[in-house]
Amino acid sequence: MSVLVPIAPGLWTDEAEPRLIGARRADGEIVFPVPSGDAAALVEPVALSRKGTLWSWTTQGFEPKEPYSGPRPFQPFLIGYVELPGEVIVETRIVDAEAADLVIGMPMTFAVVAFDDTRSTYAFRPERQP
Repeated sequence: MSVLVPIAPGLWTDEAEPRLIGARRADGEIVFPVPSGDAAALVEPVALSRKGTLWSWTTQGFEPKEPYSGPRPFQPFLIGYVELPGEVIVETRIVDAEAADLVIGMPMTFAVVAFDDTRSTYAFRPERQP
């Protein structure tokens, strides 16, 4: 299996169990993604929790407007917001689930997944129950 290049640098840590990288502002608020340009100098990078809860979700059933650069042909996908307790609410793809499986407040776990044939992205999936 070939290594997929992240869709953008600095989105997640380089650990065995990677975590998204957010940013702590001077007032203590955590944001995601890390600001770029001059605003980046005003924040401190922080590794975010791998686990959160599903805050809201929907199905992306139609191809987004250009410059959409996702997989071709377009396939509908789940997208939602996952709350990382005490940190931030992250907009994310949801994988390894069907719409009927999702319940607001359910536990979610971070994952790195293929975006297309050459790139990877981040997503969250329902936490596996023992």
